[in-house]
Amino acid sequence: MRNRTRLGRAGRRTLAIGTAVGVLSAAAPSMASEAAADLRVESYVLPAGAAKPSLEEMQSERGMERLRELARESDPGARLAQETVGPAASYAPLSRHASGSVPAGEAAGERSQAGARATAPEPARTMSYEECVKGLGSDKKFFVKSRFAVCNGASFLQTWLLNGRPSGQSMFNVRVVGTVAKNSRTINFQYYFTDFVETGRTGSSAMPITTKGNIPQSWPSGARYTRGGNMPGTKTFAQLKAMRTFKETVTAKPGQGSSGSTDLLFSVYEPAVSYTPPAPWALSGSMGGKLFMLAPRWDAAKYLANSTGGGNPDRKGAATFSYVPTMTYSAKPGAEERAAAQHLKTAFTKPEDTKPYMSAKKVPGQTAKEPLHRTVSKDRRDDNRKAAVKQCKRYWGAGYTQGGALECDEYPFATTYEGAAEFDHNPDARKFNFSVKPIPKDDNGAGGNILLSFYAKNRIIDGLEDGFIVKIVS
Repeated sequence: MRNRTRLGRAGRRTLAIGTAVGVLSAAAPSMASEAAADLRVESYVLPAGAAKPSLEEMQSERGMERLRELARESDPGARLAQETVGPAASYAPLSRHASGSVPAGEAAGERSQAGARATAPEPARTMSYEECVKGLGSDKKFFVKSRFAVCNGASFLQTWLLNGRPSGQSMFNVRVVGTVAKNSRTINFQYYFTDFVETGRTGSSAMPITTKGNIPQSWPSGARYTRGGNMPGTKTFAQLKAMRTFKETVTAKPGQGSSGSTDLLFSVYEPAVSYTPPAPWALSGSMGGKLFMLAPRWDAAKYLANSTGGGNPDRKGAATFSYVPTMTYSAKPGAEERAAAQHLKTAFTKPEDTKPYMSAKKVPGQTAKEPLHRTVSKDRRDDNRKAAVKQCKRYWGAGYTQGGALECDEYPFATTYEGAAEFDHNPDARKFNFSVKPIPKDDNGAGGNILLSFYAKNRIIDGLEDGFIVKIVS
């Protein structure tokens, strides 16, 4: 009897690591025929949201080859999100594609237009299973809701073959959601095992599946972590189907990071799923895969919140995920920072129309590959401001402020290493690769308030091991 059950859209996207092929047994009519049969299983890690071939399709002439093509097309080998920053970014291959993210307009949130101080919205610190599924869609390997709420997932598909012909299929999806509460050094990893399907003749119900959360590297090395939660270890396909969800927590105490006031500790966290066929089925090779890597970070910077731990030194600082976040400015009518946003939009889209003139000007901070980097150095900030004001006077004259109604707005911001004086500190930088423009004082102040609020709420640290980008909503 031909089975028409489709394994298709039960999930949402994943990081495809590739194909693992093993040998497995399917049900057989007798011990003698089972011993004589060629019993194999091919296992694939695919995007959780992608449609998978049905058993009927697998039994067609090109069915197995089509499944192999799906695995090859799924960004194989990518292990980290494209937006990863810091030492983890060079530890493993980055995805070729941008992660799923919250639309810029939605991320900006609703700000009061009734004279309240302009501020950046609070970053998300929770994520539901449904949000993870939606955020990953059918082709994304990572979903970064904020640097405190991220997820990834994978679809594990097993094709059971009897004498070279598919006799059954089984699959399940795994998604892992990582979140960090405000001012906490504990990261929560919630695992979801869902969409279990068995079709045709398989031995999947009794198949042991092992789940681990590895930390293969830390910077500095030798860091110690406290683990908690209810990780299941090894459970069968049927047992995990009943459990559905479980979690692991990872905490790092302060004092283990880099020297200096920031106390930075970076690591990579790697969910790994492996499985083997139950006896008496045989297997050669490995099955399962390391889904992906998340990039946790801990700091205890004196210029960020919770720098004392409320009197408890073991709790000072907080955790984040080391991804490039996005700061949003609004150019919509009524936005307090509108003039600043319009200036930045011109710098992004028509740099040839900005001052100072520079051929082939391309300001940074538009993509995760060229982010902005915060500086807390007063001298560096002052140098950036002086260089910007010099250009405002050059192009608009000494009276450009119109009696104090206008201020010299600059991009990249004076609080970044890429500010107007970058060339003075780094001869390898491109001279005049910035933009200045006189804008209303209130708009400039609102833009600055949003930026400072964004730094604080997203725990942006000084230096090149962190970064952020800017989006304009119009």
